[in-house]
Amino acid sequence: MIDRDAEKNFEKLWETFYKRYPFFDLRKVNWTRQYKTYRPKVTTYTTDEELFDVLCEMLGPLNDGHVGLTAKIGGKKRHFTPEKTPRFWQEFTKKEIRQLFKTSVKTLVANGFGRPKETDAWMLQYSRSSSVGYVRILELEGIKKGKLTRALDKISGDFSELEGFIIDIRDCPGGDDSTAITIINRFCDRKRVAFHRKAKLGPGEDEYGPLKTWHIEPQGDVQFTGPIVLLTCDSVFSGGEAFALAIKQLPYVAIVGDRTNGIFSYTLEKKLPNGWRYNLSYQKYFSADMVCYEGVGVPVDIKLLNKKSDIENGVDPLITRALKILESKNAKATSSRL
Repeated sequence: MIDRDAEKNFEKLWETFYKRYPFFDLRKVNWTRQYKTYRPKVTTYTTDEELFDVLCEMLGPLNDGHVGLTAKIGGKKRHFTPEKTPRFWQEFTKKEIRQLFKTSVKTLVANGFGRPKETDAWMLQYSRSSSVGYVRILELEGIKKGKLTRALDKISGDFSELEGFIIDIRDCPGGDDSTAITIINRFCDRKRVAFHRKAKLGPGEDEYGPLKTWHIEPQGDVQFTGPIVLLTCDSVFSGGEAFALAIKQLPYVAIVGDRTNGIFSYTLEKKLPNGWRYNLSYQKYFSADMVCYEGVGVPVDIKLLNKKSDIENGVDPLITRALKILESKNAKATSSRL
């Protein structure tokens, strides 16, 4: 039964965040102070529009893309998330992002690659040159395990002929950790810790569930364990960040681009008594050596930003830098064997 009492709905949302949200300190938000500031603004006479605005003001300082509030008020849908626009999205419109990746393809083709094609797994686009493989990961969900396995089997059929690999997760919206792990396992030399995570269960600092550890380990008939360059930017979110966090553990991986966004957690989805839906981060992720990159993002080894001028110039500098890195690493490896 729908309960439109504004005070009850305010209390329910505030309490859920109080118990389950792990990042008040990191986000520099005093949640008790937020209550004292915004609770007096809500009474039994507060309208739906007014309540929505108050809740948005209270949530605003969190600057967390996994926090959201959705309501239908007066026949109109309203949605709010307190997330600052990533630099990548400030630089490029949606149309320009498509143009940028066309520039990426143009750059690959100019360096002897075929045009990336969709594999059995729609979210993996693959191409290769005579010595380097390239895969772009569009997303990390919405794929059946069998299709993903078949796609990875076909890609790995080229591994013995390749000396380097580029994995491109720029603008990846995220997905499932298990999908990320499944892909990385084809590039893994031995079993390693991928990352750890724990869920917030109550309001106290110690009220977390057990720390769970995820691993990467070799999978499939053959793995690629030569030099790898991962391309990232700050519009890589959630499962994409878990991908970066895990593959970073491989000593032969270099990360080029910009840090990831810094919102790792799956979202906890809830409904208020009035039917409005809201979501929040509720898990803490840690690297293998127990570093939490929430709010910071997975760091890069080489910072290099895409700009609008890349489209005008017709060259993607991240692709060209990746190729130079791979050429340098393979030259060193050849020299050491002589």
